[in-house]
Amino acid sequence: MAVIESPWVRSLVEDFEGAPPVDGDPSRTVWQAFAPAGIEPLRNIWAVDGSFVPVRSEQMPPREVAFVKTALLMLDRAKLDVIDKDLPHPLLLRDALKDTGVQHATVFPLKNVRTSMGTNFDAIRNIVRDSIRADQGGCFHETMKWLAYKKWMPGSQASSPAFQCPHCREDVASGLPHDSEEGHCGACSGQVYLSDLWGFHMEMGEDSAPESLASSYMLVMEHLMLFTAVRLMWGHSDRALVSDTLFIKDGPLTLRSQYSKMVPNIREFLQHAKDVGRPVHIIGQEKSGAFFDHLASIVRFAAPHNRGEPLTFAPLTHGYVHKEVYRTPAAANPYGLKTNWGEKLYLKVDPGAYMVLNVPTGTYLPSEDRPVTGDLIGLNRILATLPALVSHKFEGALYPVELANGIASMSSYPSAAILQRFMEQA
Repeated sequence: MAVIESPWVRSLVEDFEGAPPVDGDPSRTVWQAFAPAGIEPLRNIWAVDGSFVPVRSEQMPPREVAFVKTALLMLDRAKLDVIDKDLPHPLLLRDALKDTGVQHATVFPLKNVRTSMGTNFDAIRNIVRDSIRADQGGCFHETMKWLAYKKWMPGSQASSPAFQCPHCREDVASGLPHDSEEGHCGACSGQVYLSDLWGFHMEMGEDSAPESLASSYMLVMEHLMLFTAVRLMWGHSDRALVSDTLFIKDGPLTLRSQYSKMVPNIREFLQHAKDVGRPVHIIGQEKSGAFFDHLASIVRFAAPHNRGEPLTFAPLTHGYVHKEVYRTPAAANPYGLKTNWGEKLYLKVDPGAYMVLNVPTGTYLPSEDRPVTGDLIGLNRILATLPALVSHKFEGALYPVELANGIASMSSYPSAAILQRFMEQA
């Protein structure tokens, strides 16, 4: 190849083949040892997870729908502590899981499916609204209102965040009036729903929708289910209950693109809870992606190297994320400015257990050298709780997330094959 004539390319090939072994962390990650003495673990655990499966019929042209399922699981840590994490006893598992799960499920038309009531576009908008509003006596819809209208604030009269009208695509700049479930667009007078603020209509056409819409709905419902638990505990007569609970979401604490409209309200609530002395302990766990891959490449350099040694953790600053994880220059906007309501943290519990966590800070901190340990809400109690939740069934797994996934997964119950037969018979 002609390119090999370049001295730079020849040097690259030679140096690549003869590169000396790396004996230290090339990212210079700042790990800190955690001392749990005197720190009380959180007693209650809530975990949320979801799944979706697209199904295509065998008929021509093929019809496509997507089934979505999410699950919220509540666990008492005292019951978890007596279960062997490697070989859990089924009877103990049964007792720990009895009457602890809440499920939500729905289905969306994607392609070549049309109801007699209207187009795919209309069907999906109304299915989103009805699914959120009807399930569990409307508690998920009430949580959407609680977040949108800042109802955690005494006497709040806030309007909803602004959103795009699904009819004329103009912005409903003033949002919906406080506590409204629907209203009308000021530009075209079309009827709009509070659920339209998420922006599902921006991800689909008039007669078809991509599979990503199901994934987006799953993500939104994971947020609504998690914050339903937060909302109910926030209003509980025992004001300490919400702060003695760990809320776990499978995946990052982020809402991207048009779905990020609720991020400022979530941050504001978490900051308010922190300010009034009722911190809410939430984590998200990433089990794949750029951060997990980067951690896997450097974790061998970090302590603990032997079981029984203190766990270590490393909050990732925005500057570190740009330089070491994404290997890009600092962007015009700070990392996660509009989309993230949690910051990244590496955690190594023992030589074989490490994970990427997201922990909220409340108010967003845009500086390149933030966050630091003290910025992460309730980090000490979170770290004191997690070692008892680690499962060795999968690498870096958390027991509550595994259990929630078992309820939410549609890979085995019901199987995709069963769903396909349902489609063909419908």
